Amino acid sequence: MNPIEIIDKYYPEGGELRNILLTHSRSVARKALAIADAHPELPLDRKFVEEAAMLHDIGIFRTAASGIHCEGTFPYICHGYLGADLLRAEGFPRHALVCERHTGAGLSLKEIIAQQLPVPHRDMLPVSLEEQLICFADKFFSKTRLEEEKTLEKARKSVAKHGEEGLARFDKWCALFL
Repeated sequence: MNPIEIIDKYYPEGGELRNILLTHSRSVARKALAIADAHPELPLDRKFVEEAAMLHDIGIFRTAASGIHCEGTFPYICHGYLGADLLRAEGFPRHALVCERHTGAGLSLKEIIAQQLPVPHRDMLPVSLEEQLICFADKFFSKTRLEEEKTLEKARKSVAKHGEEGLARFDKWCALFL
């Protein structure tokens, strides 16, 4: 599978949103692959990590986030499950799980209900090592400061804003991947 072919279907050439998506996704893929290379003891599917990291935010165009040129109608937090729906329709159910499960540090049903999030009521937690790795790598990059990698402390602070449960998952990933 070629992730760029899928991106081409939904993000017009030359568009600013395409540039944001590609720049962010390439940064996440680079970091995830560097971590994978540093941990040969982990049974990671490197090719899948690269593909899924490139596609993890494919659903952002369907959301409303003017600061990053998203002109859709859904709240931004919905981009994960919207991207998952898109990738399932494209025939990539495993890649879809990465989309659905990467938002925040993953979202438990308990967190979704407690925070009254406008997403389906089900656990959306990274399960496979690849899902966890991409979710972890994603926390180091924003779509507003494309060229900047967050420090571990800044990434941790960002995750902490959304609750203790997510922060505990992030800290577990720090122990596993760093």
